[in-house]
Amino acid sequence: MPGVVWGEYPQRLEAVAVPAAPLAVQVVDALRVRLNCALDAPRAVLRRRRDARMLKNVRTQQAAWASLDPVAHGASLADLRARLARDGWDGRHLELRAQALGCAAATGQRILGRNPFDTQLLAANVLLDDRLAEMATGEGKTYAAALAAAVAGLAGIPVHVMTANDYLVERDAQQLEPFFAALGLTLGSVLAASSPDARRGAYACNVTYCTAREVAFDYLRDGLVAGSAGSELQQRTRRLTGSDAAAPLLRGLCMALLDEADSLLIDEATMPLVLAQQAADPQQRAMCFAALALARQLQPGIDVQLDRDAGRIVWLDAGTLHLERASADLEGAWRNRQHRHDMVSAALEALHLLERDQHYLVADAKVALLDAVTGRAAPGRVWSRGLQTLVELKEGCTPSPTTVTRAQISFQSFFGRYLRLCGMSGTLTEARAEIRALYGREVVMIGLHRPSQRQVWPERLFADSAHLWQAALRRVVALHALGRPLLIGTDSVPDSEAFCARLAAAGVAHQLLNARHDQAESQIVARAGERGCVTVATRMAGRGTDIVLGPGVAELGGLHVICCQDNPSPRLDRQLIGRAARQGDPGSAETFRTLDAARRRDTWTSRLLRVCRKHDDDGAFALPSWLVRHWAARLQAEDEARQIRQRRRLLEQDREWERRLSFTTLHA
Repeated sequence: MPGVVWGEYPQRLEAVAVPAAPLAVQVVDALRVRLNCALDAPRAVLRRRRDARMLKNVRTQQAAWASLDPVAHGASLADLRARLARDGWDGRHLELRAQALGCAAATGQRILGRNPFDTQLLAANVLLDDRLAEMATGEGKTYAAALAAAVAGLAGIPVHVMTANDYLVERDAQQLEPFFAALGLTLGSVLAASSPDARRGAYACNVTYCTAREVAFDYLRDGLVAGSAGSELQQRTRRLTGSDAAAPLLRGLCMALLDEADSLLIDEATMPLVLAQQAADPQQRAMCFAALALARQLQPGIDVQLDRDAGRIVWLDAGTLHLERASADLEGAWRNRQHRHDMVSAALEALHLLERDQHYLVADAKVALLDAVTGRAAPGRVWSRGLQTLVELKEGCTPSPTTVTRAQISFQSFFGRYLRLCGMSGTLTEARAEIRALYGREVVMIGLHRPSQRQVWPERLFADSAHLWQAALRRVVALHALGRPLLIGTDSVPDSEAFCARLAAAGVAHQLLNARHDQAESQIVARAGERGCVTVATRMAGRGTDIVLGPGVAELGGLHVICCQDNPSPRLDRQLIGRAARQGDPGSAETFRTLDAARRRDTWTSRLLRVCRKHDDDGAFALPSWLVRHWAARLQAEDEARQIRQRRRLLEQDREWERRLSFTTLHA
């Protein structure tokens, strides 16, 4: 649509403004979770028996398909597609599922040279049940997703396989195209740079590899076009006559298969997707200039309090009085008390809460947001409500054009519109109760193909970040001298660069992966398992790319991971630790924690730990590992509870937006 741009507007929800759920609701939720946990054991027994029967049937079918000559294979494949299109693969037709999975497995073995593991077949079966599968890192999620997508494609169901970024979209589509072609299926891919015609063609394929953001924004674009293209009869007439210049990009939301599902369903659920249109608004820009000037006159601790954990500004009486006096001579919208209060609050947030290289980057005189989950730069994303302009003015950049919201949706609402929704990730168990409540999907644990050899070393707690980084450096130097590869996870760009400076001073060669170096992300991560390689990465940089051990590394003990991150969820801890010891390889991992975050939260646990005065040689508290884990789990539970409330609030906001616009075709 001419003049329309898109962007993700992370509306900064005030956690303290989100009321806690009523006590009765909390009790019911807790009882529901306990009941489901109690039923998990008998369910698991039944599932194992059912899975064993399914695997036996699939392997029998795989052998039968592999024995067919080309002519017989083509005829049988055509018959299978017709039966799947007519009957599907659910309920009474599970034998069709086994036959289709056997066909896909035989084709994968013949074309790709990869005979799927039993665990991959089990995961594909879970996906075809519209459930979520937890598979450990390196267990072959990409191939399992391809098997499930192939079965759905054979049944005539359009499948959107959504992965983490454009690199993985392009990589998977190129590697798997011969596999789908051998099954008579077409494969398309949608990248950020794809033109409308290319997108339309990709979505017309049986299977489409894409990122969730691209599909969601294409859905919003289609809604805008449909809402301005006349009646449904007029639109159909134009399509039939070939005169429809604005044909929809998508052909419906049939089946979504999510890779790294927890990232999309949970971590990014609080980020509304907003389709915006540029609009010249000099008055808004002038207000941003004035708001920033006023905010610089206010002093934290005297006029306002900075609540960094909640990401909000708390006004004190002195600050409110100061603002009233300073804005008394201003005209226009400044006469509205709520409006000037909101504008100056946003300016204070830009000045004091949003930090360069942690929340955003400045490159080529432009402000680029950083994804809070992955640590990657997020081109196309902007803040709403004048916050983007305020940050640009703060950094001395040319303000970007003002935008007006045309349509919006959240991942929570968007994924709920698919007829079939399934996915996989290495870390889903902790979020299964919320996934069940929000999306109505069950999480199934898939076992390991080979027994894990990962050694998890004791967790260590340090008084402050300085002691933590000193200990991390000593650990790196010691293991690097043995030739072992290391992966160090940090929270932010400044942390990663500061630690790299320590490594350089110690004479340790290393590679850095953060938002400034994400162009070579896959290459950096692919080398992380080589002998003596030291890699420093922020958050989940490199997620989705396998770390393969180099020659002789297994004999040295494999990859060692050091988690130095203050993660708000144990899922994020497991995601980093899971990079070590994949597919039965040797490896080890450990977690370093600091009291810095606890002091900000001011919890009773931090006060309790502060009285401990005994330290080891590295400056870590002399505490048992289980106590450190318990302390961290309490802090993470507080963070997760706040995030759950934020996600619920966003879902309610999204539904309210839909109710207000229910007369349009976009939200019908």
